[in-house]
Order: sequence, then structure tokens, then C-alpha cells
Amino acid sequence: MSSTAGGGAAPTSPVDRLGLKPGMVVQELGWDQDTDDELRVAIEDAIDGDMVDGDYGNVVDVVMVWWRDDDGDLVDGLVDALTDLVGGGVIWLLTPKVGRPGAVDPADVAEAAPIAGLSQTTTAAVSRDWVATRLVAPKTVS
Repeated sequence: MSSTAGGGAAPTSPVDRLGLKPGMVVQELGWDQDTDDELRVAIEDAIDGDMVDGDYGNVVDVVMVWWRDDDGDLVDGLVDALTDLVGGGVIWLLTPKVGRPGAVDPADVAEAAPIAGLSQTTTAAVSRDWVATRLVAPKTVS
């Protein structure tokens, strides 16, 4: 929903594509030495606060999951990411780009998401080495 018309430079930054806003509570799971610190700082700038970890103990608006091919079972990781997520919240699965160490086959993400009860909606490059896949729980009718 950008008001920019025509073709020029990319209208949004990687963090803009993540839809993060000031005041959102963002949980970060899977941090390790290989995560992108510039992206992490940009996320914290966008939410105007620090990300919380897995021990937060309250609901969160967004979960950022750093995931590599050797991190274990992706379905289990996604189910764990749902633990503190508020209804209508978003999981951003951050995986190394194809060809980078730890890259996750996109087919594995497409297979794991529905098993974990999630729908894959968007994928976007968010840094030189990482791609983000947006996952949401399907809407339920009460």
C-alpha cells in the first residue's frame, strides 16, 4: 500500500517490509553468532525498543525466528514460536539465503508451515545473507 508510483528505487527498506511499528513487542528466537546485527538493530529501531527472548512470558505481536538447516525439526521450531504469539500475530522465519551456509530449502518451509498450523504468505530478502518468510495462523471463525 505504497503511494509511490512508477519504477524507481525500492520504496521500502527490509524492515518496512516486515511491517514493524513502534510499540510492537517482538520476540527473537534462534539468535546466534551468524545473525545479521544490522537487521537486528533496524528491527529494534523500528519498534522503538528491545526485542524480547523466549523467556519473556507474555504475549508478543511478532516472533522473529532465526533458523538454519541444522537447527533441528522446523515444524517443532515453528510450533514453539507460536507459544507467546498473540492471535493475529506474525512469525517471520529468517533463513540463510540459498547458497549460504545453513540455507534452508524453501520446499522444507512450504512443507513445515501447514503441519505447524501456519500459512506462508510472503518471502522477502532482508539482508545480504538472510531471507524472511512471513507465516500466519489461518483465521478461525468463532
